[in-house]
Amino acid sequence: MPRKAKIVDIPAIGELDRQRGQLSLQLANALKKALQRGELKPGDPLPSTRTLALSLNLARGTVIEAFEQLIAEGFFEALRGSGTRIACDLAEVSRPVVLNNEPGHEPPMISAQAARYAEAGAKISVLPPVPFAVSIPAGSTLPDDIWRRIGNRVRAKGPGAPSGYGSPAGALALREQIAEYVRKSRSVHCSPEQVIITAGTQQGLFLSTQVLLDGADKVWVEDPAYPGITSIFETTGRQAQMIRVPLDEEGIDVAQGIAVGADARAAFVTPSHQYPVGMPLSMARRMALIDWAKTHRSWIVEDDYDSELRYAGHPFPSLQGLAPERVVYLGTFSKILFPSLRLGYAVVPDILVDAYCGARMLIDRHPPSADQHVLASFMAEGHLDRHIRRMRSVYAEKRTVLIEAVVKYIPPELAKLQPGDQGMHMVLWLREDLQDGTVVKRAVASGVSVRAVSPMYSMGNAKTGLILGLGGFSDEAIVTAVRKLAAVIQAVARST
Repeated sequence: MPRKAKIVDIPAIGELDRQRGQLSLQLANALKKALQRGELKPGDPLPSTRTLALSLNLARGTVIEAFEQLIAEGFFEALRGSGTRIACDLAEVSRPVVLNNEPGHEPPMISAQAARYAEAGAKISVLPPVPFAVSIPAGSTLPDDIWRRIGNRVRAKGPGAPSGYGSPAGALALREQIAEYVRKSRSVHCSPEQVIITAGTQQGLFLSTQVLLDGADKVWVEDPAYPGITSIFETTGRQAQMIRVPLDEEGIDVAQGIAVGADARAAFVTPSHQYPVGMPLSMARRMALIDWAKTHRSWIVEDDYDSELRYAGHPFPSLQGLAPERVVYLGTFSKILFPSLRLGYAVVPDILVDAYCGARMLIDRHPPSADQHVLASFMAEGHLDRHIRRMRSVYAEKRTVLIEAVVKYIPPELAKLQPGDQGMHMVLWLREDLQDGTVVKRAVASGVSVRAVSPMYSMGNAKTGLILGLGGFSDEAIVTAVRKLAAVIQAVARST
């Protein structure tokens, strides 16, 4: 293991009152206050007396006297050959409590916006990595060795080496690979110049709400929907402009959307694998949605969620391929590679490229470059295609194990799985009188990660159910988790 460079910071102790004298005592008291504030902690090394004296413009003897006093009191300890440090066994120093109710001393006011952001964060927080958390990659499929080998090659002296600022659209090499990939796999029509690299689908959704909509514009959102999109509108003061359009077995009900909000400026949809319910948008509904967008000069934002993982038949082509001039297409590598990678993409019409780049610059200027070049090489060498084929096979087996376990252990009168042949999760619908929030709390307490479906609906339209992620869990872990979940559901049913 390489040795860590020893760098000792000089503590911030403020100004000493030279007129008052007793500088060594003042210094000792200032260092104690730094301990109280948590700026110095047990075990922290201290600068040498010579260095500290120079930084404070004091005589070295003054600093030595202060150090000796603190060593005598047990705050510091001197180690032969290692200098002086805060005593490791020092009990935590309590911070002084200031009670002052006079005007001007109250804590700062917390904005309503802060409360909304806190609520949004709770909705989409990451679940513990146990069954059935969504988007936990299957370890047997992860291309760790290949990724590490390419990364070492690309980052050392290749295009992924640190350099200056990059394009807000992302690395051209990756955009070229993505344009080719979505053309072959999803019938997306675009050039590399239309591809904007994002930090995942969530950033693509946020950018789209900022670029496509003015303040009073109405927008269609599926009902139920991914909390990541509804929370954006709720936290940006646009909740009143959000029109929740219900689903049926064919997906979003376009006729209902037109009936309640034909003049909406955009529609946010998950046509490949609706989140959370799971059905694909039928071809008839796709054409109806595009006809509405053409008639009203509106935009469609296509979150192509889980399009890679279809286990039977052929997937529908993308909406973007049917209407490239009015569809913003969003994809991500977080689900199919590593969630920590935080790389996704938006394919936008030509007239929106500059707007998306400008919005991207205001958020984080441009995506980090190194992993973009690693991913570009990973795709160019054919590893992504092979990886997706392996994933599809592994997740199909996990899906079969989950279905069989649910049928075996969970009584059908209490819960049933939503039919579906695609994606990384399934929905387990609960009996109407069973509160999914209650089931979730008890399941988490028993070591099972599930998410409630009812909060994803609009007010008054909720159905009760659970999202079960396939994830990177062994067959045994899946069966064990289903048995635990069955016990929880039965217990809630008895109490109900």
